[in-house]
Amino acid sequence: MRRLSHILAATIVASGPACAQPDISKAEVKVEQIAPGVAVLYGPGGNIGLSYGEDGNVLVDDQFAPLTSKILAAVKGVDPDPVKFVVNTHWHGDHTGGNENLGKAGAVIVAHDNVRRRMSVDQFSKRFGKTAASPKTALPVVTFSQGVTLNLNGDELQIVHVRNAHTDGDSLVYWRKAKVLHMGDTFFHKVSLPFIDLDSGGSIDGAIAAVRTALGLAAADAKIIPGHGPVATRADLDAYLAMLIDIRGKIASAKASGKSLDQIKAANPAKPYEVANGFISADAFAETVFQSLATAR
Repeated sequence: MRRLSHILAATIVASGPACAQPDISKAEVKVEQIAPGVAVLYGPGGNIGLSYGEDGNVLVDDQFAPLTSKILAAVKGVDPDPVKFVVNTHWHGDHTGGNENLGKAGAVIVAHDNVRRRMSVDQFSKRFGKTAASPKTALPVVTFSQGVTLNLNGDELQIVHVRNAHTDGDSLVYWRKAKVLHMGDTFFHKVSLPFIDLDSGGSIDGAIAAVRTALGLAAADAKIIPGHGPVATRADLDAYLAMLIDIRGKIASAKASGKSLDQIKAANPAKPYEVANGFISADAFAETVFQSLATAR
């Protein structure tokens, strides 16, 4: 899986919410078992969580539509039962692209209210341009405002909304018994600095709050599935939180002292955390934080 995490660093640039899908004709979907009844599926899009057992299969995110057959083949290698539920951690296409195929096959799609709202209409991002509205069969049919629990496969999948983090519709999914936490794109691990989608309601303060919520959910020995990158530990998430707080603090202090965005970029507050070939550069992340603080109320 280590080599795959490096591949993700290169492909994540093509798997944003509104840009063209990567060439997946030769893409593989790899499976990693991480706890009883829980696995992770890796491919060109966001990491997929899989709950399997006596009640059927539950996917957390579903990557791109052309990958659905490969994803289902990978799931069948773990458990031959059909996919009964899909939980979307947020609306971006590298996490929801398979919704239409799976919805047509009978899966019930579950997500925050804002995921359905954004997928129902055209979206526009300064970084990625326009994303067309999704067809009806791709939309979540069960939505919630704060959270919901799925009692399946001998576990409780606790789904918790975190406000204005990566987007305005992010959810964390925690397997209480298996002690596995899927964080969607509120956590990028070893592949890039974070992407905070300001055009979709994301914010640096919400991103920090989301990680704090995650740490409140996760047991000391929990395994943590990021939106992109390899499975992490609680210590990794602690370090991620410290990074966000450090960068935010430096930019907020500089901004309060009257420094311009160009001056802040020149000081390179995110440079110590930059990932080689990462999707988000130190300059881009500094600009996102600066703009997020400018619009904070």
